[in-house]
Amino acid sequence: MRIIELNVRGTRRRLKKKRVAVRTPGGRVVYHYKPKRHSPARCAICKKPLNATPTGPKSFMKKLPKSKKRPNRPYGGNLCPTCFRRVILKKALKEGEALLEGDVSDVESVWGGREYGHNRGRESVY
Repeated sequence: MRIIELNVRGTRRRLKKKRVAVRTPGGRVVYHYKPKRHSPARCAICKKPLNATPTGPKSFMKKLPKSKKRPNRPYGGNLCPTCFRRVILKKALKEGEALLEGDVSDVESVWGGREYGHNRGRESVY
């Protein structure tokens, strides 16, 4: 009688990966484990796949530097360029409305007060 040892890692692997039966040239049937396909990163607004973001298993992604995982711009890796433009325009319009209302406190909150511009932290020349 043959004692069968259960390989814990093997049983875990079976839960994660699809098992495909393959016949070898010798006539045996062996099982190959297919890894899961990774879906691409998608835009948070329009759900289109993001172009500049790679996809892959965790072991592949953790080896990449941060600059290769997503674009280096605001909302990079979350929004596609068209939705990013819309968000920026919406923010600019809100800031413009605050400026047109003429409330000084809103202007300072929108533009950052005295810190905005080239004289950050220094006295105003004007």
